[in-house]
Parts: sequence; C-alpha cells; structure tokens
Amino acid sequence: MKNWHWLVGILLITALTLLLEIPADTWLTSATLSLILGATALAYMAVSCLLASRWRVVENLFGGLDRVYDTHKWLGIWALVFASYHLVFKANLEVWNSVPIVELSKYWTRMVRQLSYVALGMIVLLALNRNIPYSVWRWWHKLSGPLFLIVILHGLSFKSPITLLSPAGIWLGVLCVLGVLAALYKLLLYPFVARAGEYRVINVRSDKGAVHLTLAPIDKGFAFKAGQFAFLSFKDKGLREPHPFTIACAHRENGHLEFVIRALGDYTQALREQVKIGMIADLYAPYGRFKRPAKAAKEIWIGAGVGISPFIAWLQDPHGERFDTATLIYCFNPARAFPPAEQLQQVAEQRGVAFVANSGGTEQLAAHLRQALNHTSPATVHVSFCGPKGLLLRVRELMRECGVPEKNLHVELFEFR
Repeated sequence: MKNWHWLVGILLITALTLLLEIPADTWLTSATLSLILGATALAYMAVSCLLASRWRVVENLFGGLDRVYDTHKWLGIWALVFASYHLVFKANLEVWNSVPIVELSKYWTRMVRQLSYVALGMIVLLALNRNIPYSVWRWWHKLSGPLFLIVILHGLSFKSPITLLSPAGIWLGVLCVLGVLAALYKLLLYPFVARAGEYRVINVRSDKGAVHLTLAPIDKGFAFKAGQFAFLSFKDKGLREPHPFTIACAHRENGHLEFVIRALGDYTQALREQVKIGMIADLYAPYGRFKRPAKAAKEIWIGAGVGISPFIAWLQDPHGERFDTATLIYCFNPARAFPPAEQLQQVAEQRGVAFVANSGGTEQLAAHLRQALNHTSPATVHVSFCGPKGLLLRVRELMRECGVPEKNLHVELFEFR
C-alpha cells in the first residue's frame, strides 16, 4: 500500500464515524470540517506513534521499515496541516449539544488546546529540519510520545459530539491506546527487547570518505537475510545514538558482519574519525524487506554510492540462485568509489553476474539500461535500486521510456529523516 492509501483510509474512517454523531443538515459546515480534520490529526498522531515502535508485525504489514518511516513522516506532516485548520476554525455547533468527556476549567481547556498544537508543530517541523544535529533531532523526537498525551487530553477536554462509546469514540480510543502503548514500548522496552546482541569491531578500513567495518559477536550472532540492515549503537560517547546501516555481507557461520558507511552527516563523520578496533556496539536487527524478485526473467541491480551494500550481500548469499539472469550497475564517483569498482567486478564475475561500472552520470546509465534490456521483453525485467532519491526519479523515467512496468521496480529507501 502507498502512503496516500493510509492517509485517505484513516481520514475516511474518521469522517464516517463522526458524521454518524451529528445531524445531516450540519454536515456541510466549517465546524464539521474542523471537527473531522482535528479528529483525523489525532488519529494520524496515534498511528504515527504506532509506526515508530519498530514492531515486526508493523514492518511486515508495510513491506519494510523504510516504508514504515516514510508513512510515519507523511502522517506527521498532514496531522500538522489538519490541526492548523482545526485551531483556526471552531469545531462545534450549539445544535450538537456537545459536552467534553473530561471536564476542565475554561483556562486549562484553552491552555491544553494551544499546547497540543504547539507540541505537534514543533515535533513535525523539527523532525523535517535536516540542519540540526541528529542527536538533537533524536532526543526531541523522543518527546513525541509524552507530547502525544497532551493532544489526547485536548481531544477529551474540548466540547464535541463524540462520546467514548460512540463509533468515533471507539475508533479514536483504540488508536490512541495503541499509540500510547507503542510510545511506551519504544521509550522503555525497545532497548532491551529488540537488541540482537553486542558486537566488537575487529577490522577498520577507511578510504575516500567512507569506512568499512567488520564486527564480531561477543556472545552469538543473529540470523538475517541478504539485503537487510541493522541499527548500530556504539558504547562510546558521541556514537551512542542508534543509526541504520545496511549489512554489506551475507550471513556467516561465525556471525561476522560488515558495513560500508560513508561520512555524509555529523554522526557518520564522527564515526569515521573515531571508530577503532576493539570498540563495542549494540545491534538492533534485522530489519528490511529488500530481497530479490522471484522468477524474474531478467534482473537489473542498480546501486549508487553506499547503496551498493545490499547488492554486495546478494552477491555473497550462499543460497542465491539464477545469478546469470542478473546485471549489476554500480553508479559511483571515481573520486569517492568505495569499495573500488574493480573489487566489485571480481566478486560479481565469480557469481556469474554481469557487471557494469557507471561513472558517467545518468546519460551513461540510460545507455547501460537500454543495453541490458536487449533481447528481453521489458515486462519480464525487474529493477532493484538502492541509492539517492534524485537518481531514483531518473531510474523511474528510464523504466517508463523502456517500457518496464512500475510494479517491477524494487526500492530500498535511502533516508529515514
């Protein structure tokens, strides 16, 4: 399901349950719209907290944690948009005979209303600000759970036709309870329940603004599938915030893991400068649903920069099959290529995968794609992509030009913020 399916679905359910509470002759009023948008903003926040929990059942439902967080982001954005309308326009009419579920004084009712909007606005706007350090962003984002309680209190304390046992009350109540439970789990239990184990850095190799890490389990490793990723949290000061990185290897009997990390932000720059052999990290894993398409007549893998990591894992997968149907296109800047194209070509050729080194930008990529599609029906070709969003847009355009169906594109989203 796409993001807009969730947005529209939640909006429709909220609107329908609310319209059952009020007279039909008041449906086409500004107050009704304000009530629906305010309630939907509350529902969006509840579902957003639920999506941030990293529960396996949620990831399975969305087909990958990258898609979960993308939907999480858009729920927050539209919650703020809807709440803005709700703040400006009155959400009550005298004919509704509205009463609050929780009675507060007029002062505290107004105060909670204003605080709930300010809290939501700060959470969303700061979450979208890429210029603040990740550590600040993460700690502020942690407050979204407690601040969600203020929004719930506003929903309970303002006069509305909603009652706890009405369809709208049951719908919103269930969502809010799930959202609060998910927020509590993420804040209090997740660090202990979701940890896959402790790992020690046993090898560090840096080059061209990137670092290649090899980690060994202190106790025992965990099972994962080629193409999945893990959250790394080092014990050292300044590197403790968990960050997601693709596991750049297949599962091994000794449990060793490899990561290729480029210094693109404040955290990854600090990691590249400070990491050394012997450092200890907690791993939360495995996550992700980026896997090879089944029964594809032709596969084209496109990895850009460190987006090559899942394809390295695919190449090393001892259970992998049909490598002769695959072509790996490695998009890189020669000044920043890490790992080197020659090294990847050797690994690819050992597994029977056709390898194409693309350092000439999107025009050269277009030529490589057309060549890879020669003598193959476009409908039977599947494209797997991992890289920046800008290049993804160009890949989509090239697929349309070549007649490859949109449903044959498999993507691992590169960014969670």
